[in-house]
Amino acid sequence: MVSTRTPGFARPRGRFTGRTRTPAAPTSVPPSRPGRQLRGLVSRAVPRQRGESTFPPTPDRLNPSRLASLRSVQLLGCAIAAGWAAAFPLVSDLPNQRLWGTIAAPAYALAGLLCLALPRRYAARSAAAVALTGAVLVPLALLAFQGRHQSEVMVVERSAHLLLTTGSPYLQHPVVVTDYNPYLPAMTLFGMPRQLLGSGDALTRVAGDARIWFALTFLVCLLASWRLLRPSRDRAPLLPLAVLTASPLIALALAVGGVDLPLIGVCCLAMALAERDRTVGAGLVLALACTLKWTAWPALPVAVLLLWRLYGRRPAARTGLIAVGASLAVILPSALTRADALREQVVRFPLGLTAIRTPAGSPLPGKVLAGFGPTGHTVSLTLMTLGGVAVAIWLVARPPVSAIGAADLLAAGLAIAFMLAPAGRFGYLALPVVLVIWPRLAVRRWTRRPAVPDRRGPGSRPDRPEPALPRG
Repeated sequence: MVSTRTPGFARPRGRFTGRTRTPAAPTSVPPSRPGRQLRGLVSRAVPRQRGESTFPPTPDRLNPSRLASLRSVQLLGCAIAAGWAAAFPLVSDLPNQRLWGTIAAPAYALAGLLCLALPRRYAARSAAAVALTGAVLVPLALLAFQGRHQSEVMVVERSAHLLLTTGSPYLQHPVVVTDYNPYLPAMTLFGMPRQLLGSGDALTRVAGDARIWFALTFLVCLLASWRLLRPSRDRAPLLPLAVLTASPLIALALAVGGVDLPLIGVCCLAMALAERDRTVGAGLVLALACTLKWTAWPALPVAVLLLWRLYGRRPAARTGLIAVGASLAVILPSALTRADALREQVVRFPLGLTAIRTPAGSPLPGKVLAGFGPTGHTVSLTLMTLGGVAVAIWLVARPPVSAIGAADLLAAGLAIAFMLAPAGRFGYLALPVVLVIWPRLAVRRWTRRPAVPDRRGPGSRPDRPEPALPRG
């Protein structure tokens, strides 16, 4: 039998099988840092063999940027967004959401008309500008000037006041649902502008609004992650970022509450930093995520395993130690002084285990099960635990090798948790959706395999096939 394996191709051995790697030719891809070699990428001097998997793929039909540029895709997106927004004035019982839907639905419809009528060169930018103005800027300005917001914004701003006056962001004896603070101590940072600026006039009411700082953190983190994942691009991703921000899933949260937006941004940034071997930055960003909400804790093992798979044990251990150490430094003071309040409000309240139930009540499967009483509540928690264990096994068995793979694993775990939790909102699903979409837009590919960096310089023609990636 004649072997078809390409000479010099390193056939991978399972990390958990105890077998060593097959010796391979020296890599032609420079490491991320001097003295550290990116694993799994080797060069070859012969053409690709039949049946061998290589990257990047030859066809460009599934390029995310190319799909987004199609006029039919743009029209479909505007139609879905307009229908989604138009449903809120009809079915929602929250005045702020009804106001958003009343303003956003015509804006999305007008954006769709612009996509259809204008030349292709101007259609996408004009439609994105109209959607961003009508779905985000106008409703956010109206609600901010009037001081109207969801209860989460009030909870964050009050927690900052409590931290400055009592030394703890948690009330000792909550009485009503708005007395509960289900967030970890770092979330109080977004309430500090209100305490510093006050609310004496319209300008300070807007500048001190926590929603403004939620949105700024979200945008800055997504821009930074884009730069890390696609550093060779000179232009800022203004159009993709505008379209994502104007989408109903983000625009509604930004206008009425937005408390989950900074968590979305820091999780995307943490995966990008881990792929680029920025161990200190990744550790600090992970610490920020893990001290905002407990739902960000799965991001820590995912990012650490990504670093371990790409760069080895030492970078992974360094990032993990920085993240854990900084997180403990932030959480321990509240855990030592108000341990009962922290456990009651941060852990038991979101899981529906307190006497006062959380107002999060979208008809997700976990909420439906919890509505059948204690048995259904137990079934919901059991299914959520089993789903988390399944994702953990997947993570250990097939560690991610790129930011896209890490974001997909994190998105899968969070989506299962949000769907099966006894209490939740549809807005929570914005986090897994952005984790799946944004890294793919940045690197312009769907696959989770890492791209082979081109070090030949701009404008040069390749003189040999791209390096192959190992299977598995």
